[in-house]
Parts: sequence; structure tokens; C-alpha cells
Amino acid sequence: MIATIQTQQEFSGEQRIAFHSLDWSAYQQMKILLNERTKARFTYDRGTLEITMPSQSHESFAEIIGLFIRILVVEMGLKLMSLRSTTLDRADLERGAEPDNCYYIQNQPKVAGRKIDLANDPPPDLVVEVDINHTDIDKNALYAAMGVPEFWRFDGRTWRIYQLQASDYVEMETSPTFPLVEKEKLYQFMAACELDEVEAEIEFRSWLREAIA
Repeated sequence: MIATIQTQQEFSGEQRIAFHSLDWSAYQQMKILLNERTKARFTYDRGTLEITMPSQSHESFAEIIGLFIRILVVEMGLKLMSLRSTTLDRADLERGAEPDNCYYIQNQPKVAGRKIDLANDPPPDLVVEVDINHTDIDKNALYAAMGVPEFWRFDGRTWRIYQLQASDYVEMETSPTFPLVEKEKLYQFMAACELDEVEAEIEFRSWLREAIA
């Protein structure tokens, strides 16, 4: 049985438009053209370009998951470099993405204090994508090809955790980075954030400190 967030709220999904048979150069030109005029996010996979306009629900979920991760990192004494929706382009793979959140945690010491160059630097340790509506891009295959060790997906109700094993993702019940925390904790945290994000953070930090101790 897969646990999901329990809520009466209906979520508005993202607006997406897809273009096909675009080469890498056309993708780069589209980004330059549209980034000047919109807040769209771009995902490119070997000829397919998907442009996403996030909804209020999408952005809220991404922000809350980001807060959840930061609390875990701080309370567990880990290191962190947050890149949010930084463009992750790999011309050699003909793939590119602007995820909702991405982080260096284990590899933070290798990239701290400088601009990331994916041609030489490791990929982010953790990438998060919120996809309430259908996406034409196989994001599991995309991030696996980039070598991202851990990938979280959230569709507004279900949190799925993937760990890269060899060249494919395997779905896990707990995060390899944060094994102490069961999925139910994120759902509880999200529900509490609907009422008050500050109180939700205080309560989650308190629980986590006790669990670590």
C-alpha cells in the first residue's frame, strides 16, 4: 500500500507545452528567447522540449519540500549547496533540465564556492520534481542518464523516492540520504504547513531532534 498525503484540497496543475524535433541549438535559442519574457521552466530530452509554467500549488509544494530537506540537513549536521531551478545542461547527452529543487549534499565539499560545470563536476546529489499534471518527458530516464544519485517525485499526493543503481532508478521506501525519516513524515509536514509553516517547522525540528538523540 502506497501512503499519500491526505487533504480535501484540489490542486491546480502546471501548464505545459511540448515541441518535438528540436536540435540542441534550437533548444538553447528557445531558452534565451523565452527566459527574458517568462518564468517558464525548460526540460529537454533528445529533441523534445517541454516548457512548463508552474501553478500556485506546484510552487507551494516545491517550497515546502525544500524546507523539509533543509531542516533534515541542518538537524542531521550535513552540508548543503542549494541550486533551486538552476539549468542542468548536458550537451553530450542532449539532455537538459530546470528541476524544482536540486542539492549538493554528499558532494558539497567538491563544489562549494564556485560555479558548477557539469562537464567536470559531479551531478547534484538530490533532485526534486513536482509534476501534478502529465509530462511528456521521461524524467526518470533523463536524470538517470545525468547520473543523479537520488531523485524525488511528487504529484500532489504521492512522494516517490528513487535511488540510482547501475544506470537505472529503483524506487525506495526511505531516502538513502535521510533514512531516519519515513514517508509519512513528509505528508504530516505538508498537512501542517497548510495551517502554518512556522509551527510546522518548529514541530518537525523538535521531533527530528528527539529521533536523532
